[in-house]
Amino acid sequence: MTLTAISALVILLLLLGGGVWIGLALLGTGVIGLALFKPMPVSVLLGQISWNTATITELVTLPLFILMAEILFRTRLASSLFDALAPWTTWIPGRLVHVNIAACALFAAVSGSSAATAATIGRITLGELLKRGYDKALSMGSLAGAGTLGFLIPPSIVMVVYSVLAQVSLLDLFLAGIIPGLLLAFLFSATIVALVWWKPSMIPADRERYTWPQRIAALKNVLPLTSLIALIIGSMIAGIATPNEAAAVGVAGALILAALSGGLSWANLRDALSGTAVTTSMIGLILIGAGFVSTAMSYLGVPQAVAAMIEPLGLGPLGLIAMLLVVYLILGTALDGISSIVLTLPIVMPLVKAAGYDPVWFGIFLVVTVEMAEVTPPVGFAMFVIQGLAKSTTAEVAKAAFPFFMMMVLFTGLLIAFPQLVLWLPMRGH
Repeated sequence: MTLTAISALVILLLLLGGGVWIGLALLGTGVIGLALFKPMPVSVLLGQISWNTATITELVTLPLFILMAEILFRTRLASSLFDALAPWTTWIPGRLVHVNIAACALFAAVSGSSAATAATIGRITLGELLKRGYDKALSMGSLAGAGTLGFLIPPSIVMVVYSVLAQVSLLDLFLAGIIPGLLLAFLFSATIVALVWWKPSMIPADRERYTWPQRIAALKNVLPLTSLIALIIGSMIAGIATPNEAAAVGVAGALILAALSGGLSWANLRDALSGTAVTTSMIGLILIGAGFVSTAMSYLGVPQAVAAMIEPLGLGPLGLIAMLLVVYLILGTALDGISSIVLTLPIVMPLVKAAGYDPVWFGIFLVVTVEMAEVTPPVGFAMFVIQGLAKSTTAEVAKAAFPFFMMMVLFTGLLIAFPQLVLWLPMRGH
């Protein structure tokens, strides 16, 4: 690797190690790197990139989907999911633990965030499961695994970021995430079945009893959320709305549902708007920093140097993907998913395209690797959420989540072996 590339990496690590925000660390790396190795009018370049990034059309969806999730987070809709789903899971081995999977999958379709999904559903289901005598490790592990679906099932904040950085259609990414998201949810449920078969004492001996009239009546609790999901995803699949328009419809729908459920107040609306502003600003700064450091690294020849270093290894397409999987898992022990993506994509994307991989497929693969990092110590954000809710230790949560982590590893193998799992819906959409 050239001196320039090594110097850029050292600068970035020093800034991150010093506690500098990731967005500012990226900007600082670009500014210092250009100042040292290629003097040029940095202020002009930074202004141009900041404007170009902030005015990308696809980014309109970001604050809208975040606002929708913030509004719904403050309603009673999430708390009604347990009552709606519990009567329908009692016949499956593992019984009520499957509520974690189903509830996370549903809430993921309106949240876009793994941490938010795990936190919202965990507040409701974890206490109920423990109170009814379900194994704590199984309850924590299933919730940690299913919480990561917030990144994979659209609308996903990570997909919006990837779409902007990789210049890939956001609608294609959203469509591409539907089948893998549902399949991964099914595999998580299969993991619960296998664990309960292996150790039946993980669930209480007494089975919960529900009549068919009770099951049918319970569905009314999930109808508002599923209607909003169908409106958002269905309008995009049918070509009636663009992602931007669907996001606006989602916010309107969330406001209506909040009003009908009694969760819409001036205080809640103020908190939702404030939370949206904070999250959007944070992600916006990271994207501007990523755009600037990407341009700076191109001027300095860093991507070309890394490509020249990897090429003699003769990895081949599968070898490259295996190496990237390991790299992102390592990065996930220290950085959140968005930061890992913005740091690496300018260098990784040319290599992926040269290996013949579809950018949409790679986007979903990348989301799954980021999901795995969410449940690996020491910096797994979904794991931190569950740890706080369960009053447990990092080691205990990591051990509980390990079977679901391994299922995600298996799932990446399925995506590599059967890329049409990802690409079928986007191809049908054109």
